[in-house]
Amino acid sequence: MLRQAQAEPIKVDAAVEAVDLVKDFGATRAVGGISLRVPAGTIYGLLGPNGAGKTTTLRMLLGIIDPSSGTRSVLGHGRPIDAAPEVGYLPEERGLYPAMTAREAIAFMGALRGVPLGEGRRRADALLAEHDLADWARKPIRNLSKGMAQTVQLLGTIVHQPRLIVLDEPFSGLDAINQGRLEALIRREAVGGATIIFSTHVIAHAERLCERIAIIAQGRVAFEGSVDDARGQLRPIVRLRTGADDGPWRAALPEKAQREGGLWVFELPEGGPEPLLKALLEGGAGIETLAIERPGLHDAFVAIAGNAAAVSMGKAQAA
Repeated sequence: MLRQAQAEPIKVDAAVEAVDLVKDFGATRAVGGISLRVPAGTIYGLLGPNGAGKTTTLRMLLGIIDPSSGTRSVLGHGRPIDAAPEVGYLPEERGLYPAMTAREAIAFMGALRGVPLGEGRRRADALLAEHDLADWARKPIRNLSKGMAQTVQLLGTIVHQPRLIVLDEPFSGLDAINQGRLEALIRREAVGGATIIFSTHVIAHAERLCERIAIIAQGRVAFEGSVDDARGQLRPIVRLRTGADDGPWRAALPEKAQREGGLWVFELPEGGPEPLLKALLEGGAGIETLAIERPGLHDAFVAIAGNAAAVSMGKAQAA
């Protein structure tokens, strides 16, 4: 999609920056000093269980609520509200006027960001057609399925062609087909030059989409960096099946090596695969299968945020 020309947009290396954001609600500290830097043009994920502080952080970044302390900038603006015309925001709480048609809902949301209604309707028609919803353009929102209505609200979020798109739990409540469509839309907007920030408690979405992530736990950043860096917190896992039950080769296996269904499972030793292979061959292990698996983002999340946070994420996903 062609992006709307903005009047002298501020060129920035980081679309969003935050330093030591704190938010207290009375005696409760919801966010306890979060610092983030979101490079322009990237897909950036905030991962964490419900109640970790993701939504509060996004609202502070966008200027919807003010932090108790700390600073933030959005698209080069020290006051996030000044960047509002260049930002698209899909809140966790969805809401559309049920009597409004899909076309008018998208055009209305564009008008709130300065797009003339006539132009908004033209863009709405194009967006709805692009997402196989042309036949529903003039039907009221109340007649649409939940997935369709959520797609309409998402299209209204991007109709003004923002430079920054912020999505709070965008996959919540969508079936697998609509989740796939949303992932495709996110990728397409990023290719078009937008910066995408989305929060999620479903690690698989972040693993497929994100270039960088922040893992939020108990109102703090437990990790910030690339997905590869997160995986790099753990060593690769070796799964080994041998013909011999015992022998000198056993000395090459770490003490924590475990048997799982006829396989030896253990972390790859610090020396790498070559010394391990040499010891197995010379020790007469009789290698039948040997696989070295890179840990996934879920494993990294557990190592970084703790098992309790991972369990909470899993429960939220299943709900």
